[in-house]
Amino acid sequence: MKINRNPIILALGAVLLWSTVGSAFSLSLRHLNPAQLLLLANLTAVLFLGITILIRNKSTFLTSLSAKSLSYSAIMGFLNPFAYYLVLLKAYSMLPAQEAVALNYIWPVVLVLLSIPILKQKITALSIVSMLISFAGTVVIATNGRPWSMEFANPTGTFLALSSSIFWALYWLMNMKDKRESLNKLFLNFSFGLIYIVVFAAFTGNLIIPSAAGALGAVYIGLFEMGVTFVIWLTALKYAQNTAKVSNLVFLSPFLSLLFISMIVGEKILASTIVGLCLIIGGIILQQYKQKQADL
Repeated sequence: MKINRNPIILALGAVLLWSTVGSAFSLSLRHLNPAQLLLLANLTAVLFLGITILIRNKSTFLTSLSAKSLSYSAIMGFLNPFAYYLVLLKAYSMLPAQEAVALNYIWPVVLVLLSIPILKQKITALSIVSMLISFAGTVVIATNGRPWSMEFANPTGTFLALSSSIFWALYWLMNMKDKRESLNKLFLNFSFGLIYIVVFAAFTGNLIIPSAAGALGAVYIGLFEMGVTFVIWLTALKYAQNTAKVSNLVFLSPFLSLLFISMIVGEKILASTIVGLCLIIGGIILQQYKQKQADL
């Protein structure tokens, strides 16, 4: 029983931590702008991942790095954490946290769309229906429950939140083809991301000494969005007998995020956010069901 229960407990712990990050983004952006927050969070993540690798005695991989490995990480580090989080944090700075959290979960749908030209995957009628359901959810959220009006409460913020999913989906597609050890490649990707955000922050005048509140928020995000939680999640998948069962627990995250946003940030959660999020997740689950049926 122990071998069956531990992965679930680890996965639930990771989901719980990830669910707090939307609130952390919102609160931290009261003290830092997106570039400043990403710089400190990315630095925290790199330090944590580097120390973790040293403790696990895996630092020898640095002596066997190839030009191909470094170039791959240079591209992946640009997509995530640099571009993805910079755009996402800008969206959080413009939107209510509940909207940014919900809209961010459209990325699996974008992943399916990008898989068509990149992986040459065929699209079915059920896939189209599932994507339309999810996109309908984004419209419900962005219009505050008035989809027929097509009047977006914050068009720019909505655009940025949806655009961030493109960077994440591209990163995920590259990651699927990358067979390097997960922790090592994450460290390299985030190291390149750190270089990009330092240069960006320097050119935009965002190299500052943060306030205590801003620094604490950034460290929290660096640890529990980018570092510790990822290691916990990898460990859960490693010991899981059924990875699909563990992976599906991630669908709890957006709903827990809304709960934390209500309790910690103090936002009143709109019915339109819940309905829209249910449509987004429902479309994703329908897409997954279709994929499982195809694999049988």
